[in-house]
Amino acid sequence: MGDKEALRVGSAVRRRRRALDLTLAAVAGRSGLSVPFLSQIENERARPSMRSLHRVADALETTAAELLAAADSCRVVDVVRADDATLAARPGVRHLVRGHHQLHAVEFTGEQDAGGEHQHRNDELMYVADGAAEVEAEGRAHRLEKGDTLFLSGGVLHRWRATRPGTRLLVVAVADHIEAVAP
Repeated sequence: MGDKEALRVGSAVRRRRRALDLTLAAVAGRSGLSVPFLSQIENERARPSMRSLHRVADALETTAAELLAAADSCRVVDVVRADDATLAARPGVRHLVRGHHQLHAVEFTGEQDAGGEHQHRNDELMYVADGAAEVEAEGRAHRLEKGDTLFLSGGVLHRWRATRPGTRLLVVAVADHIEAVAP
């Protein structure tokens, strides 16, 4: 695969592997490639040669062409307009990134209460664009005002709520399908 056609084939490999309910070890056994190399492919830290991609495709009961067709482009430039209603998940909740990528970003507006406790496998950053919010993480309350950020590493149990009308909270996280947690 040349740089001109660089694709993030890892997401396609992971989706296909999971659809077949296979472990990385099973795909490694079928393809003759190592588990660490397959993990690097899925996490976009390595790009397979065409020969390796064919071996992975065979192990996943598909073709290299199908995996490439399902791959995400490396060079995505996408403007999301403030009035784009297609990204509204529900009132007061809007996705800021279109599609399935390594980063997940959401804007919460108004007096949102995220409800119960949450725990994500990867890192997360909260930024208060307007208003104020309270975040309880690992049993400790943190009051955030306009311009404040809070970083949560993967695995931290937390809950949050807006504490002022008109609050805008931006949450940016490494997407759950990415295995970014250090061993």
